[in-house]
Amino acid sequence: MVLIPQGPWCRTAPGSPDAPHQRGAGDRADRRRRPGQGRCIELALMSKPDELLVDVAAMVESGQSNQMSLTVVTGGTVITGRLAPEAVWRQRVSEVLTDSKSLSEFSGIFTASAREDGPPTHLHFHVARILQGTVGIPETGGMYRVSIQDVSAWTMGDFSYSDH
Repeated sequence: MVLIPQGPWCRTAPGSPDAPHQRGAGDRADRRRRPGQGRCIELALMSKPDELLVDVAAMVESGQSNQMSLTVVTGGTVITGRLAPEAVWRQRVSEVLTDSKSLSEFSGIFTASAREDGPPTHLHFHVARILQGTVGIPETGGMYRVSIQDVSAWTMGDFSYSDH
């Protein structure tokens, strides 16, 4: 995942002078330009997710483990925590939303749809933190869903900080 700090950005139209050159069928690079400028920024997207990470997610989804701690880097952000099966994650998010006065109407979205067949496409973190300097945000842990395709680095285990 590439974050573009400035905008607005638009895609170049095929056949335009700024359009990408011929590419291979599996190359998912995209070129974008800022309106009023002829310069393009090329965004390289992962064409295939890490098979080993998909296998880890599949084992969690199969119910064989809900104690798997994992740390990932996605879009330059470090997220650390424990993985949960998607159904468990969805149920927990739904419960949190149900308890909210202003967000309760969204709770049904998380229980309505079932997971598609095939290999997992997302990691579902619970008791997770975004690491910022020497602090994990939120301190109590949160619920995060991360596309496996957007993970640029990962390691087993989670990071925690102490005051000592």
